[in-house]
Amino acid sequence: MKTKLGPRFWTALTIFSLMGQIAWVVENMYFNVFIYKMFGATAADIGNMVTASAITATLTTVFMGALSDKIGKRKLFICLGYILWGVSIFSFIFLRKDIISSTLGMTVSAATVGVSLTIILDCVMTFFGSTANDAAFNAWLTDSTDSHNRGSAEGINAMMPLVSILVVFGGFMFFDLEKAESWSLIFTIIGILTTLIGVIGFFIIKEPTVEPVKESYIGGIIYGFKPSTVRNNPRLYISLLAFIIFNISIQIFMPYLIIYYEVSLKMTNYVLIMAPAIIIASVATALWGKVYDKKGFEFSGIIAVCGLILGYVILFLTKTTLPVFIGSLLMMSGYLCGMAVFGAVIRDNTPTGFSGRLQGVRIFSQVLVPGVIGPAIAKKVLENADVIVNNDGTTSFVPNQNIFLAALITVLLVLPFFFIKKQYTRRPI
Repeated sequence: MKTKLGPRFWTALTIFSLMGQIAWVVENMYFNVFIYKMFGATAADIGNMVTASAITATLTTVFMGALSDKIGKRKLFICLGYILWGVSIFSFIFLRKDIISSTLGMTVSAATVGVSLTIILDCVMTFFGSTANDAAFNAWLTDSTDSHNRGSAEGINAMMPLVSILVVFGGFMFFDLEKAESWSLIFTIIGILTTLIGVIGFFIIKEPTVEPVKESYIGGIIYGFKPSTVRNNPRLYISLLAFIIFNISIQIFMPYLIIYYEVSLKMTNYVLIMAPAIIIASVATALWGKVYDKKGFEFSGIIAVCGLILGYVILFLTKTTLPVFIGSLLMMSGYLCGMAVFGAVIRDNTPTGFSGRLQGVRIFSQVLVPGVIGPAIAKKVLENADVIVNNDGTTSFVPNQNIFLAALITVLLVLPFFFIKKQYTRRPI
C-alpha cells in the first residue's frame, strides 16, 4: 500500500526544490551568458567555470553530506545553507567592469579580472548551494520518502529545473542582458528570494528521524567510495555509472544552449518559443515519476532516453523555429524524465540511514565527472567554431549544432544499462 505524504512535505518539497533550481538555473545557464556578455569570456573560460563549480559542488556534498549524517540533522543545513546561498548570489552585483576598474585601477584588464572573479565567486556560491541543496535537501528527500512514493516525489523534484527555466526565462525577458545594471538587479532579486526561502524553511520543514552516526566523520566522508560499499550495493553503483554517462551528454550542450539559441540561431524571441515546450515537458516529468512507480526503471528509463535521443537528432538537423521547438520539447522532456528515473532508482537503492554519506557519490555522478568531461568534449567540438565581432571590437565564439551530435553519441552509451541482468536494475521491494 502506497505511503501517503502530507501537505507539509509537498509544500516544503515544492518551495525548496523550485527556489533551489531557480538559483541553479541562473548559475548553470545564465552565469555563462553573464560572463560571455559582460567580460567576453571564451569557450575555455566557460568550460573552466563549469569544471571549477563541479569540483566545488562534489567536494562540498561529500564533506557536508557526511557532516549532516554525523550530526543527524537536515533542517539546519538546508535553511542556513539557503540563507548564505542567497547572500553569495547577491554579492555578484559587485562584479562589474566599472566597479573593478575603479577599485583596482585602469591599468588592469577589467574583463580578465572579471572572468577570474566570476569563477571564484561562483565556487563560493556553489559551496553554500551544494551544502543546502545537493547534500542536505537531497538527503532530506530520501529520508522523508520510501520505495512506494519516491517516483511521485522525484517526479515533482525533477520537473522543477524546467519550471525554474520557465520562471527565469520569463523574468529575464524584461531585462536587457547587455547592460550591467540589469545583471545587478537580477542578482539582487534572486539573492533576496533565496535567503527568504531559507528563513521560511525553519517553519515548514519537518525534520526526519535520522540517528546521528557513531562512526568517525572521516569514515563517513569516504564511505561511498569504499570498495566494500560498492560490492554491497551493486544496484546503486551500476545506476550511478549510467547516470554519469547520461549527465556527460547533458553537460556537452547545456552550458551553451541559450547562447546557441540567441547567437547561432538568432532567435531573439526564444523565450516565447521555448515556454510552451518547457510547460509541456514539466507536466510530462511530473507524471513520469508515477510511471516509474508502476513500471520500474527499465521501462521508464528507456523511453526517457529515447526521447532525449530524438530531440538531439532534430536539433542537430534543423535550425528553423518549428523543428527547433519540437526538438527542444523532446530534448527537455527526455532530459528531465531521465533525471526523475535516475533520481528515483538511486534513492530506492540507497541503504537506509546512509543518505547523507551517499550524496557525495550521487553528486560525483551528476556533477563532477560530467562537469569535467562534458565541457571538455564541447571545447574540442567548438574549437573551430565561427567567431563574431562585438560592438566594442571584441570577438566571441558562436556555438554550432555539433554540440548536439556529440551529446547524441554519448547518450547512446546509456542504453545498454537498461538491459543488464534484472537483479541489478530491479527496484528493491
